[in-house]
Amino acid sequence: MPLHRRGSSSTGPESPSRRALLATMGALPVLAAATPAVGAPRTPSLAAALTVDPSATRQTIRGFGGMNHPLWIGDLTPAQRDTAFGNGEGQLGFSVLRIFVSEDRANWNREVATARRAIELGATVFASPWNPPANMVETFTHGQQTNAKRLRYNMYGAYAQHLNDFVGFMRNNGVNLYAISVQNEPDYAHDWTWWTPGEMTRFLRENAGSISTKVIAPESFQYVKSFSDPILNDAGALANVDILGAHLYGTPFQNFPYPLFKQKGGGKELWMTEVYYPNSSDSADLWPQALGVAEHVHRAMVDAEFQAYVWWYIRRGYGPMREDGRISKRGAGMAHFSKFVRPGHVRLAVTPNPQPDVYVSAYKGSGSRLVIVAVNKGTARVSQQFVLQNNPSTGVSSWVTDAGRNLASQGRITVSNGSFTGQLPAQSVTTFVTG
Repeated sequence: MPLHRRGSSSTGPESPSRRALLATMGALPVLAAATPAVGAPRTPSLAAALTVDPSATRQTIRGFGGMNHPLWIGDLTPAQRDTAFGNGEGQLGFSVLRIFVSEDRANWNREVATARRAIELGATVFASPWNPPANMVETFTHGQQTNAKRLRYNMYGAYAQHLNDFVGFMRNNGVNLYAISVQNEPDYAHDWTWWTPGEMTRFLRENAGSISTKVIAPESFQYVKSFSDPILNDAGALANVDILGAHLYGTPFQNFPYPLFKQKGGGKELWMTEVYYPNSSDSADLWPQALGVAEHVHRAMVDAEFQAYVWWYIRRGYGPMREDGRISKRGAGMAHFSKFVRPGHVRLAVTPNPQPDVYVSAYKGSGSRLVIVAVNKGTARVSQQFVLQNNPSTGVSSWVTDAGRNLASQGRITVSNGSFTGQLPAQSVTTFVTG
């Protein structure tokens, strides 16, 4: 992401060039609530039953989370750390934290406090660099940019050691990093370090094997498949990648699936490692726009089959946590997943769009635990029947977020003959949990 995102304003607009680019890609939709026609019926519609089959397993979920960047916007406070990574009332339940690998080692200690607390609360921590140390970089001409930066070819080994040193520093300070990335957004690097697909593939093949934790690549800013295809097609490079990471800035839903990864990515993880959606200019409490975040998470889980979903800044006026430390509407949309779909849960294949404007995903935990997240973007309340195959549960609990409520607990619903009917309020997201 561009450096201009680090500004002190929590809701200020991005630079015109970036916003213009994203607008052309469909990342900045204008959302307007439709008004029902006068006299239109408001009785809830009832669609065909949706079956949840525990044997229809898909990807294992690593978790949901966001970025902490003390150097650019200040660290989370102790209370905000607990709000982000705790899972009690009024907390987000995040289980993934992304941190910054500064090119200046003097800044590394800034990452420790929040990362250590996140791990204490059960989160997975990974790290991404924007630049190598200055002595490893050279300038070159990239299109119209005459001062573009790239890693010098004779410094690939030294850069791998730099990443290893950060891993070791964090380990010595009580943070065992799950993974480290080679480069943040190597294909949108006007303000940091450019890499070509060939350079990234070469580094992975020849140098990444020396890194002492899992390796993430390539973190393309828009999930550009032409950047990651060469990695998947190079056996040596692929052997040294553990997680294929991607960002989803302006990526249309039809580009979420990745057939080549399904073909060649066996044994690798697939993570979405950064996004804000739909923009960074509006308040995270704007409704129903914020409901789009819940649909975006749904699409990332179902269409793209990502195992992790990681927001940009955790605390921001457009983020999941407001500057005052409270959960925003966008945050509530994420929390309908993060609080209930815990690390190790497995997504189940269900009908993803059982009726117009309704999006459903399902997950199984241990024992008889099932989690169903239903997003209703329509302007009318609807009913949806769920059939739970081979599940002994006698009831489900539910939580709802809509225009007037955030993660509000609802009355318990009885499961009869393996079935229950959920009411989905207009423009809402509801999570159902068995047990």
